[in-house]
Amino acid sequence: MTISMLAVLIVIPCFMVYLQQKWTSFRHPLNILAVIAATSITQIILEDAVFMTTIHAVFLHPIFLITGAYLGLYVIYQLINFTIQERVRP
Repeated sequence: MTISMLAVLIVIPCFMVYLQQKWTSFRHPLNILAVIAATSITQIILEDAVFMTTIHAVFLHPIFLITGAYLGLYVIYQLINFTIQERVRP
């Protein structure tokens, strides 16, 4: 199980980088999804819904789990993309 999760953490961001390198139009949807995910997390913080009773309900909400998972993959994608761009520059 751990190996499959680590494989997914490597494969999906690499696939995102591949899509972005092959078709630059994929950059915008990936960025938009990250903004939507960050907005949903920010909304929870701004509403002061960070109480022990409500925070667990929020953490178990499927939308929060999906957006949090996407943000994790998006950060890895951006790190890979940044590394590739820095290598290309002289």
